[in-house]
Amino acid sequence: MTEAITFHPARPARAVGRSRRLLVGGVLAGPIFVGSALVQGLTRDGFDFRRHPVSVLSTGDLGWIQIATFLATGLLTIGGAGALRRTEPVGAVRLSRLLTLYGVGLVGAGLFSADPVDGFPAGTPRGAGQISWHGGLHFVAAAVGFVALIMATVLVARRAVRAGDRAWATLSLATGAYFAVAWVALIVRPGPVTMVGFGLAVLASWAWVTATLTRAARAGTT
Repeated sequence: MTEAITFHPARPARAVGRSRRLLVGGVLAGPIFVGSALVQGLTRDGFDFRRHPVSVLSTGDLGWIQIATFLATGLLTIGGAGALRRTEPVGAVRLSRLLTLYGVGLVGAGLFSADPVDGFPAGTPRGAGQISWHGGLHFVAAAVGFVALIMATVLVARRAVRAGDRAWATLSLATGAYFAVAWVALIVRPGPVTMVGFGLAVLASWAWVTATLTRAARAGTT
């Protein structure tokens, strides 16, 4: 009896190096997004983290900074997600697709800017304000990205359980659950508490994305 032997072609060093660089770019996306949002939020006149989502930083004369942040971090996330396709663990392709969709949501949020709201930019009337066509598409793009991100945390949690890494499974599932609850709470009952809670959820989700791509880069599987 003979057995068929499958030879896996070695990956060129150039391809491996490119994948590592893409993963590193994805790792940097979170710190860039959070750092940009914090600096803008603390320096732009009229912005209040208790009343305004980070998205409204894309409005006004300096709105191009947040738009560029959305586009840059979205593209970095897509690049990092693409590198995951070359990893060995089962489920990497699905995770890659979900994180790619999250990156696409960020790019869409940059292409379709949010509307001025509740006193920001300075001079905007208080209150919810009107939703424009691009503001509506901004919400759609964000929703697509958020759902993909939540699904990615669940997928990673399931994989971690099968691998026996219960700590990472718990952290991943907790991140996704918190993000989902904070997002729904903000929609159902907007206010200072839910706004801050959602802001912390965004921070936690970016930390999770950074950790996920860092683990892939350190594993040396690309």
